[in-house]
Amino acid sequence: MTMQNCRRCIILMGLLRMPLYLRPSFSMDLSLRRLHRASSLFSRKRPETNLSALFKPVQVQANTHSEDVGFELSGKLEKSELLKILNKFTQRREIKSLCSENGLDAYLQQQAFGSFRRYCIEAENLPVDLHITFSDITQGAGHIDDIFPYFLRHARTVFPHLDCMDDLKKISDLRQPANWYSNARAITRKIVFHAGPTNSGKTYHAMERYLSAKSGVYCGPLKLLATEVYNKANERGTPCDLVTGEERKFGISENSPAYHVACTVEMTSVNTPYEVAVIDEIQQIRDSQRGWAWTRAFLGLIADEVHVCGEPGALGLLLKICETTGETVEVRQYNRLTELTVENTALVSLDNVVPGDCIVCFSKHDIYTVSREIEARGKEVAVIYGGLPPGTKLAQAAKFNDPENSCKVMVATDAIGMGLNLSIRRIIFYSLIKPSINARGEREIDTISVSSALQIAGRAGRFRTQWEHGYVTAFKTEDLQILQRILAQTPEPLMQAGLHPTADQIELYAYHLPNSSLSNLMDIFVNLCTVDDSLYFMCNIEDFKFLAEMIQHVPLPLRARYVFCCSPINRKMPFVCSMFLKVARQYSRSEPITFDFIKKNCGWPFKLPKTILDLVHLEAVFDVMDLYLWLSYRFMDLFPEAAYVRDAQKELDEIIQQGVFQITRLLKNTEASQDGVTSSYAMRRITRMKEPRLPSSSRGRLTERLLAQGLLTPGMLTELRKEWDAQQVENSNSVSNEKLESDVNSDDEDNFLGIGRKTRKKRRK
Repeated sequence: MTMQNCRRCIILMGLLRMPLYLRPSFSMDLSLRRLHRASSLFSRKRPETNLSALFKPVQVQANTHSEDVGFELSGKLEKSELLKILNKFTQRREIKSLCSENGLDAYLQQQAFGSFRRYCIEAENLPVDLHITFSDITQGAGHIDDIFPYFLRHARTVFPHLDCMDDLKKISDLRQPANWYSNARAITRKIVFHAGPTNSGKTYHAMERYLSAKSGVYCGPLKLLATEVYNKANERGTPCDLVTGEERKFGISENSPAYHVACTVEMTSVNTPYEVAVIDEIQQIRDSQRGWAWTRAFLGLIADEVHVCGEPGALGLLLKICETTGETVEVRQYNRLTELTVENTALVSLDNVVPGDCIVCFSKHDIYTVSREIEARGKEVAVIYGGLPPGTKLAQAAKFNDPENSCKVMVATDAIGMGLNLSIRRIIFYSLIKPSINARGEREIDTISVSSALQIAGRAGRFRTQWEHGYVTAFKTEDLQILQRILAQTPEPLMQAGLHPTADQIELYAYHLPNSSLSNLMDIFVNLCTVDDSLYFMCNIEDFKFLAEMIQHVPLPLRARYVFCCSPINRKMPFVCSMFLKVARQYSRSEPITFDFIKKNCGWPFKLPKTILDLVHLEAVFDVMDLYLWLSYRFMDLFPEAAYVRDAQKELDEIIQQGVFQITRLLKNTEASQDGVTSSYAMRRITRMKEPRLPSSSRGRLTERLLAQGLLTPGMLTELRKEWDAQQVENSNSVSNEKLESDVNSDDEDNFLGIGRKTRKKRRK
């Protein structure tokens, strides 16, 4: 056999291992037309540029085999000649056209060309067939386009989605979510919509049907509401179990589950049949964060009767969804049971606060400011905001509702909009501007929506309480007309229901894209999915992605990683996020997360808070314990001491309650400590600069607000002060002219501490 025949046999053997559509022709004058026809068999629709950028290239390792068969058959390839061929190849218009037909847009072409060039140049030994092809081209026996099949093979290795794009699109086809729940579609469900405003009795009538049924499930938006239903059902002699993300309680016993269940909506079982199901606050189906849970419950519950409670504005959307399931909706309208009057005058001053008033704020800073100013007027205040534990909220509500208690005024956030039974005479909107997260995950500050305003205002004048006639007003005169206009409207009709990728769908994506991170998989899914936008939208996944990126470097199985990223934590709380990361690392090492681990990292035993900063930290610790309990029901083997953590959490709840009961004293202590720090710091400056002290009324506002909101921790503040001190000492030693330097540094220092600026007289050296 001649050397030339041997070379051709080697090429033929390599080609037989390649897919048919990647095999080049043996003709020395290979035409682009034939190559185009071969590659068109697997042509794909060109992806959008922004979508292509989500696909991360896979690193292809260069061949390092010791035996260079290609060199033995066709001689050595000069790297300089190889580079010229590759550059010419990548610049050919015909090659770019073929790339586009095979799913490689401009972005992917650039990435694939660069990867292929590096692979060919850096490889010690190229594959035999590719080596011989390059050799033929350098000797004039081959055409430069002969490289394309090998390039395409490399590109499909670098971007594996090119081989499975159709499968990915099929997995992320969310146009018919009703078909995901075959058990619910197999029965004929009776849908009853109880529509009405707050305090109209709509939930009461649905619950009466629930309690009289042989079996039932209540799906509520909050743990407080689920717990209330659990207690009420068992008190009335209907055994009921409680199921929330962090807790399980049994109406009979652990080994004998009750026929009735009260749960948070995310914990709803779509595999258990019931006679009656109740879905509360159905308008939350449009929520950009949690709306998917209401969609899942409404479409997937296996119940003979599904009673849905909420705003009338949800009716149109529910009717459209039921058209896709072949079900009809029975509508029961309810009117408000008590009178609600919008006053013609604003409150203007906190001196005008009277018993039964509830001032609604939309920030913790406003909560602290208003509650302190009211107590400075000799009136006791109950405080409720979202970060408080459920037990503390209930204790504050009981304190306010008790006619015998001296506390007659409440300061709260919109957390009172649902979940608490409060005896409120008048709702006072301290502001109408509320921060929120839009569908794209961006923070917005805008006027409160009609739905939220009506929900909050409706808490005034509760049926069968001492204040059955409710009143609503604004704190500021300029807000009153806006509030009156908002409350005169009806809630906006719901247009879409939320959806969210399931763990099974993401696992299928990971199978096709094994080198992608979980955050990257979610991004690709959301951008590639097909949704019937006349009915549904994709819920915001920014919180999920934030947690996924935080633990990306932690070695976890995909299913466990997905569950961890579903953890209900507030990513704005640094301490909770740091504990989340520690727990994930401990889990990845298969080491049990014990109660001792929690005590060591959270500062057990707990003490009564002395300042607002202490209270904020205790609230964060409570959230960490919630995280532990939530994970303990999903990974029981590595979270074995849930009982100890729950007991400690109850104790912590009582400590937080005591702290909130004396919140004004905590505010005073916080300001005193800030004044002390400022005074101490000012004394050091006086020694060096002879600077007069600033008035205490202008100190510490920015720092106090950052600390109270959890954006700055006491430890961070201490470190920042140390760094600031060191910098000032260094500056004073290195700069000889202190006249101008002292003025600038003093102003910067005061701004850092939130003290503000003060006009200073010129100093002499």
